[in-house]
Amino acid sequence: MIFLTKYIIITGGVVSSIGKGITSASIGRILRSYGLKVGAIKIDPYLNRDSGTLNPYQHGEVFVTYDGMECDLDLGHYERFLDVELPGVSNITTGKVYQSVIDKERKGEFLGACVQIIPHITDEIKSMVRKTSGIEDYDVVLIELGGTVGDIESQPFLEALRQLRNEEGHDNVMFVHVTFIPYLNAAGEFKTKPTQHSTKELRSTGINPDMIVCRSQEPIDEDFKRKIAHFCDVAPNAVVNAPDAPSIYEIPLTLANEDVGKFVADRINLDVDNESADLDQWKTTVKSLQKQDPVVTIAIIGKYIELEDSYISIRESLLHAAAEVGVKLDLKYISSDIDELNQNELKSLDGILIPGGFGERGVEGKLDAVEYAIVNELPIFGICLGMHSMVIQYARRNNMEDANSTEFNKDTNFPVIDLMEEQKKIKDMGGTMRLGSYDCKLIVDTKAYNSYNSKSVPNDEKQIEERHRHRYEFNNEFKDKLQEAGLVISGVSPDDFLVEIVELPDHPWFLGCQFHPEFKSRPNKAHPLFVSFMDAAAKYSKNNK
Repeated sequence: MIFLTKYIIITGGVVSSIGKGITSASIGRILRSYGLKVGAIKIDPYLNRDSGTLNPYQHGEVFVTYDGMECDLDLGHYERFLDVELPGVSNITTGKVYQSVIDKERKGEFLGACVQIIPHITDEIKSMVRKTSGIEDYDVVLIELGGTVGDIESQPFLEALRQLRNEEGHDNVMFVHVTFIPYLNAAGEFKTKPTQHSTKELRSTGINPDMIVCRSQEPIDEDFKRKIAHFCDVAPNAVVNAPDAPSIYEIPLTLANEDVGKFVADRINLDVDNESADLDQWKTTVKSLQKQDPVVTIAIIGKYIELEDSYISIRESLLHAAAEVGVKLDLKYISSDIDELNQNELKSLDGILIPGGFGERGVEGKLDAVEYAIVNELPIFGICLGMHSMVIQYARRNNMEDANSTEFNKDTNFPVIDLMEEQKKIKDMGGTMRLGSYDCKLIVDTKAYNSYNSKSVPNDEKQIEERHRHRYEFNNEFKDKLQEAGLVISGVSPDDFLVEIVELPDHPWFLGCQFHPEFKSRPNKAHPLFVSFMDAAAKYSKNNK
């Protein structure tokens, strides 16, 4: 039996950062409500092979898949909205495509042919799309093309996707074009021209959009939709409005109210009952995210705070946890890249989260935050470099005055954080990384064990699986000394060699983990460590306000 996957291709027009990823994920959430198996692909037209070496200020956070691929942050949206785990091949980049084609050319696979954009590059793009589609036998695969229609780097992808439609058949592929509808205060009206021009640009590539999703600051009316339909040559019910919303998780409900599910199902002949869509659970989730009190104030203390997308998965995980605990999150961003943290600002907090990162800049500010949390018994959660900061500061408090990571000081007398010996010989950027899912053994009767067993892990389960992205590890040479000083190692690799979680038993909530739990949190299934942390912060808030 030949399994036939349907494709929904999402392009963007007018401006970048328009919300294609959220639109794609929302359409996917609606299709999942029919009981369909939905996958997603993000195409990034940059030449980097992956997102691993990109500065967070350039591209936001780096999302890591279970199989260890460093990807665009939109993969995180897809996983959270669809409640799936996507493979690394779900992120296609220009770098991956060209590298694959050149490798084939070097091996002589093209039999001496002149390698060209068409057919070799476009064929490779289609091959990558189909490979991803076949991994899980998806009913529907969403394909989001990054950038804006008209960008020169997107042209080979648009051509490949046009060919994909012709090869797979009109009834199996549809195009959704996401555009921006500006409102001119001086004129007192929305304007359709940018959408008209963007759609014309897309049609010049041989692609006619089947649906146009209009992003706007405020809702647009039916007359305005009909005008867009007329000038952009689509059906009136194919023009959908997605105005700004208080929460991204409301967008699936907005699109569902516009009958997007029915339109998509009819357009690509999905074998579903339009009455069977069940978004009740999603509605309950959205409602829980709208709680207004009590307020719990958490600060992310890091060095990339100017761009909130640098910590987007952490932000969303905190929101998920707040909803589960039944509180409203008041999230602050505090720069660690300063001479001294503002003590008055720290006094207003109910919890501190120190995120991951690379490089020495901002580390001393993170260490100051750890010290404040210890002295004032303020709940604190450290992730990756955040855990390193907790270990370093705790060591300094216990007769290891210049304790440090060799990432920051190779000559420290107390390298409590260090590269493993087998990593030191690797020179390529990324080659020393521990990436993807690894098992972690929980130590019974610890805060970590109790956190997991209270929610998502059966009580007789002592092993979890979490995603990693780091180079440096807890240095086992100092394990005994730090444990004697009171540090509890509550999670280790199955062979007992690598330290995964540390905590302090006599502190309200002092826990650091080597892995990145934020990558597995879902709006309807908050990560247990975030829930436990938020619960501790809520109790701190209640007792201190």
